[in-house]
Amino acid sequence: MINMQEVLETNNMIAHEKLDVRTITMGISLLDCADADRDRMNQKIYEKITSYARDLVKTGDAIGREFGVPIVNKRISVTPISLVGAASCRAPEDFAEVAKTLDRAAQETGVNFIGGYSALVSKGMTPAEKRLIRSIPQALAETERVCSSVNVGSTKTGLNMDAVRLMGETIRQTAEATKDRDSLGCAKLVVFCNAPDDNPFMAGAFHGVTEADAVIHVGVSGPGVVKTALEKVRGENFEVLCETIKKTAFKITRVGQLVAQEASRRLGVPFGIIDLSLAPTPAVGDSVAEILEEIGLERAGAPGTTAALALLNDQVKKGGIMASSYVGGLSGAFIPVSEDQGMIDAVSAGALTIEKLEAMTCVCSVGLDMIAIPGDTSASTISGIIADEAAIGMINQKTTAVRLIPVIGKTVGETAEFGGLLGYAPIIPVNRFSCESFIARAGRIPAPVHSFKN
Repeated sequence: MINMQEVLETNNMIAHEKLDVRTITMGISLLDCADADRDRMNQKIYEKITSYARDLVKTGDAIGREFGVPIVNKRISVTPISLVGAASCRAPEDFAEVAKTLDRAAQETGVNFIGGYSALVSKGMTPAEKRLIRSIPQALAETERVCSSVNVGSTKTGLNMDAVRLMGETIRQTAEATKDRDSLGCAKLVVFCNAPDDNPFMAGAFHGVTEADAVIHVGVSGPGVVKTALEKVRGENFEVLCETIKKTAFKITRVGQLVAQEASRRLGVPFGIIDLSLAPTPAVGDSVAEILEEIGLERAGAPGTTAALALLNDQVKKGGIMASSYVGGLSGAFIPVSEDQGMIDAVSAGALTIEKLEAMTCVCSVGLDMIAIPGDTSASTISGIIADEAAIGMINQKTTAVRLIPVIGKTVGETAEFGGLLGYAPIIPVNRFSCESFIARAGRIPAPVHSFKN
């Protein structure tokens, strides 16, 4: 039971500490929309999405008003389109037409993003998957709300280095295709290792093939709530610090559980998971970097940053799993540079480099996220960064991801502007030494020995 004190605490979190439900995401299976006729398939996709999600935004808004909880985004994720379009998409341009269908459906339902323009290629690539990946630059340049993701590795299968090489080229091409908008297309493109099937957060959301026909996932965020709680125990020992984070995460997750169950009931769609992620925004006071500084760092990136982030991530998960039986997705702490004012300030001050960010990704929830790099960065260097990050995920049996934005026409010292929740980012330098011969090798990096657990 929730007592009056918890209600008052939650109201204060919402009013003063930037607690929000970051997203209600409806996952929709499109497997039954596959068709040998491309036009018929597109029509089925449009009709199914607009039918299932027709009340999603309205319901989310109503729950937000009635419960007094800000529900910032309503989103849709769908079955990886490489699977749905395999029978009818004979060229990259055919897949790009599917992206436009998804965009029309997103616009019709009123959601801000739709994810699932995706391919899962951790071990190999079918011709259809190659075509989808090659279509990504056009698809993201010609749509507004479509998000794309590609899973290039897993602990069980190893790393598909052919896909890693192709994704380096694809990110470069996407940057060029959207260079008039500071290469914004790359902000909607994620490369994963160990991608989860039930992630409600964009740009990496897709509806896994093991999911039900439709499902409701909720993502909750509250960096400001955690920071405020830690201000009250400033100077205390690690035991007090950890208990404070854990208890705060529990309260945040309970809010998400309440919203998720109500949304599931009203929409008549099964409840999936709660993703408790400290997902920052560019707003002051809504920053993961500021939590790390409250823990005791002068700036994010200082010695001790990786340890502080490991502590934060672990306690968030421990608090969350006590509050809900179905915590999933990416739950933990996000460190996207452009979406976190504290991270932006740390990069600008020279405290945070891409190498330190990579070290931090060993213990955070995602990976190298929303990082603007010089526009002349080569495709092979981008692939090398993807390979490094994917190797961390593969070896450590965790999800890692890369969302790099090579901003065409800009270099270190300049700033890229993305707008809204995507924020802005100073261009960060990357290592200029070449890895081209490494990336040019064909084939796979095998799965690690500890993957064999049968």
